This record gives sequence, structure tokens and C-alpha cells, in this order.
Amino acid sequence: MKITTKGRYAIHILYDLAVNGTEHPVSVKEMATRQEISVKYTEQIISILNKAGYVSSSRGFQGGYRLTKPLDEYVIGDILRLTEGSLAPVECLATAENPCPKQQKCATIMLWEKVDKAIRDVVDHVTLQDLLDWQKQERC
Repeated sequence: MKITTKGRYAIHILYDLAVNGTEHPVSVKEMATRQEISVKYTEQIISILNKAGYVSSSRGFQGGYRLTKPLDEYVIGDILRLTEGSLAPVECLATAENPCPKQQKCATIMLWEKVDKAIRDVVDHVTLQDLLDWQKQERC
């Protein structure tokens, strides 16, 4: 499994809003500059996050984006699934029901299930708040 720039940048954008958006909304240009992402790509990702209700926007001179919920409610796995789709390491585990006709005889299915579980055990138990806390620990 490889996380694309869309998934990684979505997390960076939300992190940027968590750090810089507590006092006032943050513009796309500000986020893009700080995160070293093009404005156009930042706009595409922020649009996805906005439609999903992760951020809210305000228009006007002081307009921009803010987070819509507490930091501990932004689960990294949810953000990645929103931007990446399934995080399953193989196609046959991408849906709740394994559609593979060979699954009963598959010598590797247990391996892929363990890899899938390991990924979920990490990304579904880390939040945006954890990222901020980890960053603070590194600075101390």
C-alpha cells in the first residue's frame, strides 16, 4: 500500500488548520505556502475536506477555512479513506465481502488479512490531536 500525495497533503492541511486556525480562518494560499503545496492542489484537497464536513469555509476579506470538530475526532484512517479510497493491501480485501473465488484455497489470504489489520490498527487509532501531541513532545 502506498499513500498518495492527496492523502498525505490532506493530513498536512488539517494539521496546518489545527495549528494556525484557532484564532481566525486560514486562507488556501497561507496553507499552501506553509505546506509547500501548490495553491491549485490545496484547493482540490480542501474541497474534498469541505464536502466531507471536516472543514468549514467563510468568505470575504478575512475568509478562509477552519476545522469543524475537536482534534481528537479527526481519525487519520478516516481522512486517508476519504482521499485514497480503500487502504486494503490487496483488492480482495477492499470490500466487506471478499469477492475472490479462490479465497478458500488462497495460500496468502491470511498474510494479507494480517497486513490489512496492522494498517487499520495504526491509522484508525491515531488522531490529529495525537499528531499535535507528538510534535510537542519532539520540541521539548
